[in-house]
Amino acid sequence: MADRNKGIDERLGELAEQILSDYSKGRDIDRYDGFMQPDKDVIIRMIGQLQNVIFPGFFKNRTYKVYTVRNNITMQLEDVLYNLIRQISIVLRYAYGCKAIDECNTEKCAEKIALSFLDKIPHIREYIETDVAAAYDGDPAAFNKDEIIYSYPGLYAIMVYRLAHELFLLKVPLIPRIMTEHAHSVTGIDIHPGATIGKYFFIDHGTGIVVGETTQIGDNVKIYQGVTLGALSTRGGQTLHGKKRHPTIEDNVTIYSGASVLGGETVIGHDAVIGGNVFITSSIRPGARVSIKNQELTVKYGKTHTIEVTGIEPDDSWFYVI
Repeated sequence: MADRNKGIDERLGELAEQILSDYSKGRDIDRYDGFMQPDKDVIIRMIGQLQNVIFPGFFKNRTYKVYTVRNNITMQLEDVLYNLIRQISIVLRYAYGCKAIDECNTEKCAEKIALSFLDKIPHIREYIETDVAAAYDGDPAAFNKDEIIYSYPGLYAIMVYRLAHELFLLKVPLIPRIMTEHAHSVTGIDIHPGATIGKYFFIDHGTGIVVGETTQIGDNVKIYQGVTLGALSTRGGQTLHGKKRHPTIEDNVTIYSGASVLGGETVIGHDAVIGGNVFITSSIRPGARVSIKNQELTVKYGKTHTIEVTGIEPDDSWFYVI
């Protein structure tokens, strides 16, 4: 057994040397500067703490043995502020290649950004309250608003987006995207932190939704699962950075499941209804109802009998495919 363990130890040593040698090739994936990288686990933990602050009566951190709301919130904000300053300091140096920058000045800048972000919490809560109201008003399956806050993945994804969006507006690199991609991983809802979304936003069901970076969404918009608000093409790569690539959705629009609305010049006018599975690459006037015409349904029984039904015209109920 001792000889066998010695053989394994030697083999592991050889493997370690091979991998270390592979690290020396100068590729992007070879960089090893662990103290200069943001900590994803810390960022995800901050989301939970901020959720506690946004919904103080629903989510609590049981590690704090305090007896007043003031003390509980103060302690959580202190934790968030400490960690956020640290993480912002890291990404400011990392993302902009400023490793030689004065660390004290970087920390002061990070502190200013972090405090500015925390100042936005009442504003964020104002918007989230409208999102809860929109979900309750728009979903007859909702028992009450508590159910929405506790369990709806759409609300969670919107909450994380609204937090990340404020950091994005403060020009914090990397952290906002880590936040929204965490929400994406647990809900299936992909909202880029750069998107602009108004009040009373409701995502029903949610899985498979994509909202691109330059999307603009007005107030009282409802979207269902499988909706893509995307770009017509990304073949231009980084040459398209900063350009309007994603659609504008005006107020009071409903977009049903599986619809794709693409292109930076595409505008869906206010009060429009976009039916399921449509593919839109040009603007739609206000108040329009958009649907697919002349669907074809083929039913086969066995190998020889085929029944075809063509020209299915959608009626009003067709829009409510959820």
